[in-house]
Formats: sequence, C-alpha cells, structure tokens
Amino acid sequence: MYVKRLRFENFRNLADGEILPYDGINVIYGENAQGKTNLLEAIWLFTGGHSFRGAKDGELPRIDAETGNNSSYARLLLDFYSEEREQEAILNIQNGRRNSVINGVQKKTGSALIGKVCAVIFSPEHLLLVKEGPSKRRAFIDGAICQIKPIYAKTLGIYNRALSQRNALLKEITRFPDLTETIDVWNVKLARLGAEVMAERREYTEKLAKKNEIIYNGISSGREKMEIRYSPSLKTGEGFSLKEAEEIYLTELRDNEKSDIKAGFTTAGPHRDDMEIKISGMSARMYGSQGQQRSAVLALKLAEAELLAEAVNEPPLVLLDDVMSELDRGRQDYLLNHLENRQVFITCCDLSVVDSLNVGAKFYVEKGNVSHNTE
Repeated sequence: MYVKRLRFENFRNLADGEILPYDGINVIYGENAQGKTNLLEAIWLFTGGHSFRGAKDGELPRIDAETGNNSSYARLLLDFYSEEREQEAILNIQNGRRNSVINGVQKKTGSALIGKVCAVIFSPEHLLLVKEGPSKRRAFIDGAICQIKPIYAKTLGIYNRALSQRNALLKEITRFPDLTETIDVWNVKLARLGAEVMAERREYTEKLAKKNEIIYNGISSGREKMEIRYSPSLKTGEGFSLKEAEEIYLTELRDNEKSDIKAGFTTAGPHRDDMEIKISGMSARMYGSQGQQRSAVLALKLAEAELLAEAVNEPPLVLLDDVMSELDRGRQDYLLNHLENRQVFITCCDLSVVDSLNVGAKFYVEKGNVSHNTE
C-alpha cells in the first residue's frame, strides 16, 4: 500500500495544507521542534491506534495562540492505494474524541480504521526495546502479533484478566485461608491461556529472527551478526507443544502456590517472558554501542514490516522518526537506497542525509509549514 495524499487541518503545529508523497522513500527534514514528527503521527493515526507519542486525542488539535489551550477539533484526510484500489479515509478529532469516514461510510470511532491502513513505526522511544527490561520487548512482540492475528489480542486480554484475578485471590488468602481451595480453578485457566500466549510468541519470534538476521546484515554491511531468541520464563525447552506448555505452566503454578501467596502475586508465567537480543554474540543491552542498538531496533521494525506484508499481502507503510542520528554513512545509505518495494517516511535534521537520497521526495518543515523540495 502507499499514500497518495495526506491533508491536515488544525493538527498539531502544522499549517493547514497537504503533501503528495513519492511511492518510495520520502525524507522529511528541518530543525528540531518544527513539526516533522507531526506528519508521521498524522499518518500513524490512520492505523486506528493511538498516538505513538502517548498523546491523548484532546492534545492533537492545534494549540490556540490566545488561550494556550488545544483547539476543539482537527481533521486529517488520507488518499491511499490498498487492496488493488484507490481509497479515502477521513479522521475527525472533536472535543477529545475521534470518528472516521472510510470510503464515504461514516464510522463512530477512529479505531474503525484498524486493518484499513497498515504501518510500522520507529521512534526514539523504541530504543527502550534494547535499553530497558523485558516488558518493552513483550509489548513489541504482542503488538506485532496483534496486527497479524487480531484474535491474539483477545487471548492476551483474557490471560491478563485471569492473572489479575489470581493475584487478587492471592492477597485475599492471607486474610481468608479457606479461599486456598479455589485457587486451582485459576491455575487451570491461567495455564491454558498462558500456553496459547507462549506458543504464539515463540512462533512469531522464530519467523522474526530469520527476517531480522538478513536485514541487520544489510544495515551493518555484513560486519556484525544480530540474533534474537524467545526467552520464556518457564523451562519449556525448544519446540514445545501447546499441551506441554500448559502442563509445565500448571505444574509451576501449583508448585509455587505457597510462595505466590507470600509474595501476593503470580511469580511465573508469560507475563515474565523476554526476548534475547545479541549482536556478534554479545548482549545488545549490555555491550551494544548507541549505533548498534539503534540498528538493532531498526532491523526489528523492518523485519516486523516484512512479516506484516506477508500477512496482509502488501507492504505496510514504514515510518522512521529520527532514525539517522548515531548511524554511520553506510547504515544511512542502506535506509535511503535499499528499502525497495515499499513506501517509507523518514524524518531527520541533517541536510547532508537528504543529499544522499538517490530517488525519492524531500519535504522541508519550518515552523509547521511543509514545502516540497524539488531540487
């Protein structure tokens, strides 16, 4: 899929206008705090998700110069090509709520756009995938699977609710010991759901690892090797079956009942899983340079995009925010000139990066004004 036109009205600091992107690489450049990321955010919102920057919907309309408050509305329009036809989507943000129009059909919510526009986003916050603890990596895997298998979101949600209910029961048991007899009901339910979560995570990570290795090899020009591996908190071993995972988890839950009651929470399960990331055999978190860590996250995101493309039978949009800093010239060149057959939007501050682009479009942003650089 690719964007043909993006129009923005009263959105963030952007002056009302539009861009007509190239169907390949699009570089959005300018100084910091001028509005470059706002363009990527506008595109991302058409995936039906919330702002990747954590902003609430009421914060998206332009700030009123007189009052200093956000305006009550903003409007975004996207003309795009997908599913072998031209389509149009409109996103209205009014009084902190979103509604949408898809090919002329009014929808009550912005989330109705899910599945119409597919995209993968990289922003500086995603560096926490490598830099911080397992929760960020679990969230990355779960989010990626949900785009491919929406039913997984339901399974994960039910698992998390069951986990919360078991944890609440563990706290109650300290006051009401007779409740101990009911805990096995939650053990059985949690084991069944947890096994499904682990099986999906393992399958996805194995596919991701193959794509990721090839992409990182290209980014690093073959100088380094990146490896990722699903690391469940349970001792399941390689190639576990769904039944085996369920039995192992159930045994662990039962064995840990006394210690869990003492701790007041469930100490084992997929809510404690991780994904191991290594570069040239060393932990990327502990020993990777800034450039290597950024390259690793970028490779993961591009691998995610390839798996999503296979699932929906067309490449998703790739949105790369401030990805060029701390990358050497060879890695920058790979991004600008070796991402074929997909539409990419890249923001950067360095004009010399723009000069490295062989084929594509360049958009300059200054104080919210966006202009197409045709030089």
